[in-house]
Amino acid sequence: MSKTTAFALAPSSTLLGRLLASIDRLLMKSAEISNRNGDLPRVGL
Repeated sequence: MSKTTAFALAPSSTLLGRLLASIDRLLMKSAEISNRNGDLPRVGL
């Protein structure tokens, strides 16, 4: 039963990881653009 549970949670964990990585990439790009313009980047979402 634990194998089935772990297997069922794996795809959602991967999806969540991809979502967080995308958000992180977006925030880092925004911070780079702000830094290039001489502004202070916003912290957080």
